[in-house]
Amino acid sequence: MDGISGVESVERKREVKMSSRLIEIFEDEKLVERIKRRLPYLFQLAELESSRAGKVGMEVGSIREKIIVALLIYKFGEENVETKIPITEPEVDVKLFGEPISIKTITGKSVEGVKLIWTVDALKAKEFRQSYYPHCDILLVQINWNDIGGFYYIPLEVQRMVFDKLGRENYIKLPKLGTNPRGVEITKKALLNLIEIKETQRILINWKRTKIDFNPYKRWIELWRED
Repeated sequence: MDGISGVESVERKREVKMSSRLIEIFEDEKLVERIKRRLPYLFQLAELESSRAGKVGMEVGSIREKIIVALLIYKFGEENVETKIPITEPEVDVKLFGEPISIKTITGKSVEGVKLIWTVDALKAKEFRQSYYPHCDILLVQINWNDIGGFYYIPLEVQRMVFDKLGRENYIKLPKLGTNPRGVEITKKALLNLIEIKETQRILINWKRTKIDFNPYKRWIELWRED
């Protein structure tokens, strides 16, 4: 069997543990509506803050990550969200009640391009694929301006189910030799399996842009004026 049906039929006996408190975000109806309404606006602000001459810079990823971390703090309280993560945990962006979470964002209609690790070293990429096994929950945001995208919680156990079913070679995509590699990715096939399986939680979002009168210097001017 291939695809999601194979994962579900072969691996259904494995219990997907929903012990993470992340599930509470998707069960909170008021918060779900707030996310649908506010996330596009906040991500648009992130793009404006990181743009120069009309082009969005790489730093937008860090700002988007902070927006999602701020959502966790808003929901669960600052004391329960750990943001100072050591560099020895490369895939972990934040911890919620001590449990590691990876925050990932992609842009476009097609669900692909999710990085597992950023590296320009082909040997390190191969070594990573040989040693990798999913080890933390994922919060994934699919940005799809002027169309429908989503906000997904992919539990660790779901990732392991799909990984075990598809195998290492079909789950992990290495950068092509002779190109400018930007990192090791989850394959499109694996990612579609991850977001379509029923245990993955999802909020569908209409990514409408808002007219924003944005001045990137205003905040800094105000700070200069302070005594």
